[in-house]
Amino acid sequence: MNPEKLFRRVAVAEAITWALLLIGMFLKYGTETTELGVRVFGIVHGAVFVAYVVVTALVAVDRRWGVGRTLVALVAAIPPFATLLLEWWAVRHRWLAPTWRLRAEAPSGPLDWIAAWVLRKPARGAAVGVCAVAVLTGAALLVGPPTS
Repeated sequence: MNPEKLFRRVAVAEAITWALLLIGMFLKYGTETTELGVRVFGIVHGAVFVAYVVVTALVAVDRRWGVGRTLVALVAAIPPFATLLLEWWAVRHRWLAPTWRLRAEAPSGPLDWIAAWVLRKPARGAAVGVCAVAVLTGAALLVGPPTS
């Protein structure tokens, strides 16, 4: 999967899980009928949020984004649906590409080396990505919800 497709899919998934969490919050606080939506969609959104951060970091290294561009992309995950706007902007302003630079180009620094190691074998990259999301989501669960 190329950087543009991967980033798009994760950005859309992040927005969808935001919508589901907002529905859950409406049911919990607006109608006071159930908090199940917040419990279920909260963890789903949290995991997809972490996946968005991991993918954004990988794309940022591969595409040589500066700190400012990377921070804008990361902050877009906080307001609901902003990842959709960011993805639209990124495509139109050529922040993304149809190929991974580090699959063919020699890495030039420690972050490039890590990204290249992940990108050059897609199965290994997917496994590392899933493990990173699981570990980071687990750590967030240990810390507790933002309201605790």
